[in-house]
Amino acid sequence: MKHLRLFAARVTGHAIRIFARAITAVRAEWHGIEPVPRQRVYFANHTSNADMPMIWSCLPPALRRDVRPVAAADYWLKNKLRAFIGPEVFNCVLIDRRPEVNDKPMDKILAALDDGSSLIIFPEGNRNMTDKPLLPFKAGLYNMGLARPQVDLVPTWVANLTSIMPKGEVIPLPLICTVTFGAPIHVQDGESKDDFLRRAAGALAALAPEARP
Repeated sequence: MKHLRLFAARVTGHAIRIFARAITAVRAEWHGIEPVPRQRVYFANHTSNADMPMIWSCLPPALRRDVRPVAAADYWLKNKLRAFIGPEVFNCVLIDRRPEVNDKPMDKILAALDDGSSLIIFPEGNRNMTDKPLLPFKAGLYNMGLARPQVDLVPTWVANLTSIMPKGEVIPLPLICTVTFGAPIHVQDGESKDDFLRRAAGALAALAPEARP
């Protein structure tokens, strides 16, 4: 039974990658960084539920195998299909966001890093439905960088997803989605949480197409 589930997860993952590329022609751009097998935390802007699959889909296979998205348990465990795709296909680190549950998300995240995994996270915490480029970052990215300073923190900008699938539409528009990976950053000695989060947000916002020359 376990082997069957692993096979189904591989087939489903392959189908998701084909679908993502067919619908959005998603492509990766690497600026100041190379797609080499190093342990990293890819921190990205968040405007759509498709952000994470797009990042995951455009990573080279050698990197994708070791990447685990950090995701909300209430979303990915909502029904049987999501409960299969989230834990089995994407191997998500699932975080319970309910305030009444003491889930200790940082313990789960650090355990995944200690196992050698790279991560995909969205430091804004929720989808950005405003006109602002980014929402204020939560403290998690700073805590990761402080606790595991050897891990590269890589800004990752996902562009065009909200244009490809506008709110209320069911048919995607034929636009190209780009995922831009920037130069890694780290928490500097003596750097405060607020200073680091401002610097991280600036590094991420600088990758947006409208911010680049």
